[in-house]
Amino acid sequence: MTLVLFVVIFTIMVALFFDLVNGFHDAANSIATVVSTRVLSPRVAVLWAAFFNFAAIVVFAPKVAGTISKIVKIDAKDPAFIYVVLAGLIGAIVWDLLTWWWGLPTSSSHALIGGLVGAGIAHSGTEVVRWEKLISAVTFIPLAPLIGFAAGLTLMFSVFWIFRKWRPMSVDKFFRKGQLVSAALYSLGHGGNDAQKTMGVIVALLIAAGYFSPDVEISLLDLKTAWIILSCHFFIALGTAMGGWRIVKTMGMKITKLKPVGGFCAETAGAFTLFLATHLGIPVSTTHTITGSIIGVGSVRNFSSIKWGIAFRIIWAWVLTIPIAAFVSALCFGVIKGLHGGF
Repeated sequence: MTLVLFVVIFTIMVALFFDLVNGFHDAANSIATVVSTRVLSPRVAVLWAAFFNFAAIVVFAPKVAGTISKIVKIDAKDPAFIYVVLAGLIGAIVWDLLTWWWGLPTSSSHALIGGLVGAGIAHSGTEVVRWEKLISAVTFIPLAPLIGFAAGLTLMFSVFWIFRKWRPMSVDKFFRKGQLVSAALYSLGHGGNDAQKTMGVIVALLIAAGYFSPDVEISLLDLKTAWIILSCHFFIALGTAMGGWRIVKTMGMKITKLKPVGGFCAETAGAFTLFLATHLGIPVSTTHTITGSIIGVGSVRNFSSIKWGIAFRIIWAWVLTIPIAAFVSALCFGVIKGLHGGF
């Protein structure tokens, strides 16, 4: 086995581990509202979410994967780009694990983008970055939670109006069942957008190693690429099934108190945002999206019920994710370069 092949196999393993961590880290996004409203227990909720994470494989075209694989300009003639991908993954995983430990719902997506950009710049300077793709992703840092907020707010007002003559107990019973559907929809969106980010990384790696051409298109119908799609959806579903209770408490209980009707509206608003972004091929943060949706729903009942101190703590973590992940990945690439000595 050549060194290049060994590094490629190792990096694919790291990418799938990132996918696992992503599912673990972001499990809270899919289940926070359905758990905080006590519609499902945490264990049943993560299994429910994991199933629909995997089911997304047949719902969405891999447009997001194409965006991620092209965020850094890959030169297949330069074997150092294999290490750029590896260092980018390591930086993203380090930030993900730190924020999981701190209980902060930051974005695995933006950690990955920051990691690839940081390692790419460390190797070849700023010209290696496709800025138009980076800017589209960065633009959605504020847009994703704002769309989620607006959708959650609008949906909550609409539900209040439509069900205004119902008894509270009947509304609660109806939306406890409705949350099973909304949680499933949100998990579909989560699996569709987030699993594709790891697919994009693996594609970028195989382009760098010369196994794929730069214009490759991945598809379940192509045996050369079907394994990438299947494995990424499997590992994100597995990570979701493992859960992440620390972040569940922040997302579903500390920001604002939710009832089943609020949980339904937040999840549906989040699902709408994710479906839209995935259709457009834009990698967005599922964390940002559901947080905006929860705040939008909570502000309908009582704007002061939102615990803004926690919300601003989360926002600061969002702002810092891309630069810190980029910095960590640049350091990782520097270490790899020092140890390798061949480039």
